[in-house]
Amino acid sequence: MSRVSVVSGSEQGFPRSLIEFQGRFATESACAEYLFERRWPQGFVCPGCGGGRAWLLKTKAFTYECADCGRQTSVTAGTIMHASKLPLTLWFWAAFLMATHSNGISALQLQNQLALGSYRTAWMLCAKLRRSAKLRRSMVNPERQPLSGLVEADETIIPFRTKDDPVVLPAGRSGVGKMLVAGAVEIDGGKPRRARLKVIEGFGKPELHAFVLGAVAPQTRLVTDDWPSYQGIPAVRHNAITLGPMAAHIALPWIHRLFSNLKRWGLGVYHGLRKTNLQHYLDEFVFRFNRRRTRHAAFDTLLGIAARIAPAPYHVLIRKAA
Repeated sequence: MSRVSVVSGSEQGFPRSLIEFQGRFATESACAEYLFERRWPQGFVCPGCGGGRAWLLKTKAFTYECADCGRQTSVTAGTIMHASKLPLTLWFWAAFLMATHSNGISALQLQNQLALGSYRTAWMLCAKLRRSAKLRRSMVNPERQPLSGLVEADETIIPFRTKDDPVVLPAGRSGVGKMLVAGAVEIDGGKPRRARLKVIEGFGKPELHAFVLGAVAPQTRLVTDDWPSYQGIPAVRHNAITLGPMAAHIALPWIHRLFSNLKRWGLGVYHGLRKTNLQHYLDEFVFRFNRRRTRHAAFDTLLGIAARIAPAPYHVLIRKAA
């Protein structure tokens, strides 16, 4: 093995087109170099002893041996690509297509685009890029900042049907035969910026208070309708609008547009969202919405997060939500 100086170079700009992407990530080495920089931006750090000196092994692809404790670590070890037999170039193409496709991409579409041998492989790629072990999600940046300033919040229902559900759904806010979702949109200069969506169990105070407190920063100016469950949220400046005969989308235009786009997206890409793992699909929608003006930068964000979170075994990916 040869001793090398393992340090992180300056990160190049993310590719803005298919031609740029193909040129930058044409080889396994180019992909490995990118993962190294995203995982260890300040230089190699041994996950065992914390040492910063390592040798690049010639006998194992993209694997470094710590000079202090001898532990061997590959650039994919402990990431969502851990122990994968797929080429890194394939992982990168999957991430690029998922991140930059304007309306998202289904597993079947991904299978056709990348000429994958099975639907299961395509589904696994999509699922792993959305999730990691313990159901943390690779489309959720653990360092993201809460919404602030002026924020619209509301809740919505997404109908679904199984053999045990009624054909005619009950009216009102009942959760029977429906999936309940809370949402919030940050408004800046009269335009939406970032959003949050979360599956909730009901429209009561405990659920809506928990959602708002987890989504917005203290002293946020929160605008909602006059549903009583929003009353009394601590540390926010709450402005409840009494709707009366006024349509809700007039009083709260951006959150209702978000909900409308979410439902159209679910029908168009996935032919309807299901209860199982709904939160992961909400996270994917929010990921795209928050990066709608910088779609190609979304690739850089997605792979950067994916390189820093734990792997997701297949049995975890297929496990149904409780």
